[in-house]
Amino acid sequence: MSDFQFSFDLFDNFPDIYLIIDENGKILRANKSAQEKLSNELKTENNFFDIIELCDRNSSEKIFNETKTNQISNSFNTRLFINRNFLDYNITFIPFLNSSKEMYIVVARDITEEKQKEIELTRFFNVAENSVNPIQITDLNGRMIYVNRAFVNASGYSKEELIGKNPRIFGSGKLPSSFWDKMWATISSGKVWVGEVENRKKNGEPFFTQLLISPIIDKDGNVTGYFAIHRDLTEKRTFERQLIHSQKMESIGTLAAGIAHEVGNPLASISALVQVALRSTKEPLVIEKLGLVKNQITRISKIIRDLVDFSRPSNYELKYTDVNQVLSEAIEITKVGTKAKDIKFEVELSNMLPHLPLIADQIQQVFLNILLNAVDAISEKKVKNNEKISIKSEVENDFVVITFKDTGTGISEENINKIFEPFFTTKKEGKGTGLGLWVSYGIVKSFQGDIKVSSKVGEGTTFIVKLPINNQ
Repeated sequence: MSDFQFSFDLFDNFPDIYLIIDENGKILRANKSAQEKLSNELKTENNFFDIIELCDRNSSEKIFNETKTNQISNSFNTRLFINRNFLDYNITFIPFLNSSKEMYIVVARDITEEKQKEIELTRFFNVAENSVNPIQITDLNGRMIYVNRAFVNASGYSKEELIGKNPRIFGSGKLPSSFWDKMWATISSGKVWVGEVENRKKNGEPFFTQLLISPIIDKDGNVTGYFAIHRDLTEKRTFERQLIHSQKMESIGTLAAGIAHEVGNPLASISALVQVALRSTKEPLVIEKLGLVKNQITRISKIIRDLVDFSRPSNYELKYTDVNQVLSEAIEITKVGTKAKDIKFEVELSNMLPHLPLIADQIQQVFLNILLNAVDAISEKKVKNNEKISIKSEVENDFVVITFKDTGTGISEENINKIFEPFFTTKKEGKGTGLGLWVSYGIVKSFQGDIKVSSKVGEGTTFIVKLPINNQ
């Protein structure tokens, strides 16, 4: 037995395919694994390149020529036609000399399973990376080793800021430690955990999600990490708050109707008695004091009228209304006030607005309440500079949208959620009843519309009124 024969026989126990080919690719020898796997091919083909997938044949021959020219090993991936199937293989050409004759060892390693795993991993990555739901993967210690784009967008952190960190960096701290202890006990035992959590974005904003955490199990049944997916509940929470607010407003409206009835009748009697007393005296001091009483009665009467306007169904008939015309009239009325003389009104009204079924007087009352509040907010500023109120009307989807933006003092975050509640006002005592925006809210809702407010202290406030185009 020659040295070459003995040397190649060593490869018979190797699971990979080992071949000896000459400089033209002719197969000279094959180990046992090759003989078993290529039994059909070796009977009909004697050139290695004939079993390479046709589309890769030219490139593989080019790599082989580079091996011959440079006398160095080269590797590449391709597919071999074996038993009428194309299988993925890693091919390595290794040059060597045998009795001064150039020969080449071909090592073919089956990577079909690896390729399949790579494809599955790529699929998973693409699904995870492009999912609309925030996804994170952590190690056994809870440190993040992967986050998708949706997670980055939702949290406000960059990937670099998140990888290697514990998810507690965006925790709100509102949930007790027992909540998290139970979660860890569940996932550590290999079970799936689901719960609702409140996180904090990088800018401090709340982020409500339903969180599902699933342990990642290896082939031996051991937990190697944790896969977590979030479902955004922010919109759901917002809707719940709006629903609670609407229910509260409805309850207040019912209460207001009762108060208006119970207070209105005695107040009318008091007002009549004051009128009689005024006609029966000529004492200046008495007249002065009765005048003060009359003024307070007038103020209480206005509050009661506002309560009634909010709580009882309107007797007015809906008519198709030019919103721009009503808005323009409200702006002109606001401009007449002395407080508005130094305020610039920027008006941008779309001529594409359809006429809407509304009660013109009521919707004008809404516009006036917002505009007069804007004027008051600007007048309260100690330092004034190019103060203005911007009014814009436009069509967005199925709504007519009217935006009021002022440069006033703004509303603090703690007050912004109370702005539509009855008797709530940020004005000084006696300067407002706190019912204007409450009534406005009720009017807009009666037209199936919506009214929202956003504000920043020192910069101003924005009111957005949305009225549906088809609300019948």
